[in-house]
Amino acid sequence: MSAELIASRNKATLILTLSNPSAKNALHPDMYAAAIEALSTAERDETIRAVVLTGADNFFSSGGNLNRLLENRAKEVSEQAETLDHLHGWIEALRGCPKPVIAAVDGVAAGAAFSLALACDMIVAGAGAQFIMAHVKVGLTPDGGGSWFLMHALPRQLASEIMLQGKPVGSQRLQELGVVNRRVPDGMALSSALLWADEFADMSPHALERIKTLVMEAPGHTLIEHFDAEKQSFIAALHHPDALEGINAFLDKRKPQFK
Repeated sequence: MSAELIASRNKATLILTLSNPSAKNALHPDMYAAAIEALSTAERDETIRAVVLTGADNFFSSGGNLNRLLENRAKEVSEQAETLDHLHGWIEALRGCPKPVIAAVDGVAAGAAFSLALACDMIVAGAGAQFIMAHVKVGLTPDGGGSWFLMHALPRQLASEIMLQGKPVGSQRLQELGVVNRRVPDGMALSSALLWADEFADMSPHALERIKTLVMEAPGHTLIEHFDAEKQSFIAALHHPDALEGINAFLDKRKPQFK
C-alpha cells in the first residue's frame, strides 16, 4: 500500500489519518495536497465541528522518509524547496483551520510529524508515546515549523535540548511542560481525542473560530493592541446569532442549539 491521507467522519468530527504501512506512516508529498484539500472542505462544511489528526495502526508517523530525501539530493534544489512549501502549506492549513484541531498521538511523532502535532490546537498522547525532533542526528535541521513551535511552547533551553540532542521526549514530560494536553493509556489516543472533539460539536462554531484567532494573534500583540482585538471580536460575537441563542439558552436553563 502506498502513502496516503485517509479522510473519514465520526459524527461531527473529520478524522485525518496518516497511512503509510510499509514505512511507519512516513510522510509523503501526496499527503500534503490531500490534507490541504480536506481541511479546506472542513472549513466550508458546517456539519464538521472539529478535526482529529492521527496515524494508522496506533502509530502517528516516523516523519520524513530518508530514502526519499536521499533521492532528492539528485534533484534540483528548487524541486525540494517546492516540496517543503507544500508541507508548510499543510502546516498553515492546520493552524488556520477555524475548527478545533486535535492531534491523537500513539507510538511516535518524529521530525515533521512532531511539527504537525505541534501545529494542532491540542494534543492527546498515549502514555508511551514519544516525540522526536532528531534532524540533527542525520545532519539536517527541523522543518514544518518545528523550531518555531518549540520556541513558542518552551523556554529556549528546553527547546534547544530537544532539537540539539535529538533524543526522544516522552508524553509525560511534554505534559508536565504544557505541550501535551491529555495523556491516556496506549492505544486510546484516537478514541479519547474523538470524545473530546464531540464536546466541540455542542459549542458555538463562530465563538470557537474567533477564540482561535485571538489565541493565534496574541503573541504578536502588545496588551493594548490585544485589548482592541478582543473588543472588536467581542462586539462582533455579541451581534452574531450564536450569542443570541447562547444567552437565551442560559437564561432559559436549556441546552443551546448552535448552527
